[in-house]
Parts: sequence; structure tokens; C-alpha cells
Amino acid sequence: MLRGLYDWTLSLAARKSAEWWLAFIAFVESSVFLVPADVLFLPMALSRPDRAYRYALIATVASVLGGIAGWFIGHYAYDAVARPILEFYGKYDEFEALRTSSGVGFIILMLITSGAAHLPPIKVVTILSGVIGVNLALFIVLAIVARGARFLLLAWLLRRYGEPIREFIEKRLGLIAGGAAAALILLYIVVKYAF
Repeated sequence: MLRGLYDWTLSLAARKSAEWWLAFIAFVESSVFLVPADVLFLPMALSRPDRAYRYALIATVASVLGGIAGWFIGHYAYDAVARPILEFYGKYDEFEALRTSSGVGFIILMLITSGAAHLPPIKVVTILSGVIGVNLALFIVLAIVARGARFLLLAWLLRRYGEPIREFIEKRLGLIAGGAAAALILLYIVVKYAF
């Protein structure tokens, strides 16, 4: 099922309506969808490097709007909407553990790492942010920074290095971003308990 979903999303990059599909996928990824917008963003930016920054802007705006939708789902419709979504993806237990042990500072860190590296998935963080009641304005600013930085960095790499960087991005960027996320979490823990 996941491979079929991945292949379908990738096929959207070749369509004339690819920008609309990119916006849609980026929006729903941030609140309910499993496949990241990168699957569509990367081939679009590779096929039209002159539009890479435009695609990054579309993906960022739509992703932030989807994140706001996720925040509202968590804040106002947790039992009716969020819980079934989390149960569908098998993330409910993980979510509940995060919910009971997370404060606003940790949510902020997760927003940054999720926006940059999908760790944890952005939809989990956006819904959790609404459930916990993270300030919506702060949430929006952090989402813009995290998601914008990710898409703009990818656009720059693809414009600068083209096709060779695609393989690197697809194979190794997750590991690098995961390492950076782990370093940020470690820094957070050190700062939290040292002061």
C-alpha cells in the first residue's frame, strides 16, 4: 500500500497541475497524510531548476497552512478527528506518551526537528501542539522557519548541484537531519537540566 501511495505521489510531478498537487500534498502531509511533500518537490525541482525556489515557497506556505489545520484538529477535535487519524497510522500510543510527558519547550524542539527532518512526523507534532495548547502565533512562526528552511535548502541544493545531489538527498539527508535532530534534543536536555 505505501509503495503504491509513494508511486502515485511521484507520478503527480509530471502533470501540468503539479504545483497544485504539491500544495495539496504539503498541506495534508502536515495534518493527516503519510507521504512527505519531498516526494513531489524533488522531481519537480530537478525537472525545472529555474522554479525550485517557487516550488519551495509553495510547499512552505501549504505545509504551514496544513500545520495550522493540524493544530486546530488537535485543539478542537482531538477525540473526533485526531485520535482516529493517529490510530489509523499506529501512532496513538507514541502520541499519548508524548502528550503526557511533553511541555511547550519540548514541543517547540519537536516542531523544529520535525519540520527539518520528519522526526517525529510533522502531523504528530502539529496535532500535539494543538492538544497541549502551544501558542498559535509561536507555532506558526516556528513552522515557517522549520519548513521554509527545509524546502529552501533543498531548492538551493538542487539548483546548485542538480541530479547528483538527488541521490545524496534521497539516501543520506535523512540520516544527517536525524543526527542534527538528535544533537538538538541532546542540547535541549543539557540546557533544561543544567540550568
